[in-house]
Amino acid sequence: MLVRGIRANPRPWLPFSKRRFPYRPRYRLQSTSSPLASPQGSTYTSPLASLTTDLDRLAPRIDINADQVDVLEGPKEFYKTLKAKIWGAKRRIFLSTLYVGKNEEELVATIQDALIHNDPGLQVSILTDALRGTREAPDPSCASLLASLVAEFPGQVEVRMYHTPNLTGFRKKYIPKRINEGWGLQHIKLYGVDDEVILSGANLSNDYFTNRQDRYHVFSSKRVADYFARIHHAVCSISFLLRPSDHPPKFALEWPASNEAPNPLRAPKNYIAAATSLLQPLVEAKLPQSDPTTSTSVYALLCHPPTINTELPAFATLLNHPIKSYTFTAGYFNPHPIVTSALLAASGSPCSTLGTILTASPHANGFFGSKGISGMLPAAYTHLSLRFLQAARGKTYSYKNGSEGL
Repeated sequence: MLVRGIRANPRPWLPFSKRRFPYRPRYRLQSTSSPLASPQGSTYTSPLASLTTDLDRLAPRIDINADQVDVLEGPKEFYKTLKAKIWGAKRRIFLSTLYVGKNEEELVATIQDALIHNDPGLQVSILTDALRGTREAPDPSCASLLASLVAEFPGQVEVRMYHTPNLTGFRKKYIPKRINEGWGLQHIKLYGVDDEVILSGANLSNDYFTNRQDRYHVFSSKRVADYFARIHHAVCSISFLLRPSDHPPKFALEWPASNEAPNPLRAPKNYIAAATSLLQPLVEAKLPQSDPTTSTSVYALLCHPPTINTELPAFATLLNHPIKSYTFTAGYFNPHPIVTSALLAASGSPCSTLGTILTASPHANGFFGSKGISGMLPAAYTHLSLRFLQAARGKTYSYKNGSEGL
């Protein structure tokens, strides 16, 4: 076995004097000789088996069959599938999203129909973000739309809104809407119905149902659905409860005494500690884990700053293994320095791994054309993409109209 160490530069496009990173990750390449080429008959270890062993140390694993996973192709199929599954719900509907579009009456009507015509024991739980979900208030908003659903089915529908503990006091009072969302959001996108769950990056709004391409993986597995339902309800238990109101903005947010953490606006540090204690056991690896028994394994990852992040080490672990090529997709290309270093290390000498990065056009960015500082974000992401390309190729590339060279 040949082991070669590579020291990764976290941000190679900056002068050395401006690089700030508390530690330097090392990426190790492993090359194992084939048994046929070894006169000693050395043991060959499958790269996939080695990766599984490493991931088993980072996150819980759920083994399923490949035919229990269905990949949807586009936004229209996603919306059609989501409505069909909601319509056929028997026991539970649990939806975690950044926000529900304020004009999504059709989606809400589908939930209403399921509650009226299906089993009377059907329970609906919806989790959104408090900042994004109330952005338009006191005008019609995600919160006011969902409050009407709670008012109609008070015993069957519960809506929770997560609020980051990072935005409190003067910052919350004076930082304008839209910009304040940069301090933290509830960004889980999972849509569960009975014993199935759709894991996606799409929100529940018209753009994501019509012309915004995203990922959509349908898992038909009770074990997978139950696991993500536990994640969903755990985050709900540390979020505000949405109540309908007769007065503008037609809703109210309250903090139930039964919540698993104190109000993040009043005790942010205690909130973070309680949230960590609640969520950490759900994402810890269950060791020792037996060898996979099926053709497909699901590793559940979670990022809850500042205390929980299993996503980043899992990604670094993946790129730490010998790979021939990779495809990296990101709607907003602004990777963590460790991810940037890993991608550049994989593509640089002596690895020379072929890498493909797919990111959204500035015109597809939700902030494109918006007023104020937020309108500058699409150009900023394009600039970050260009800097990465320059670092990867060691040259400076010019481009026109945001297309050439990217």
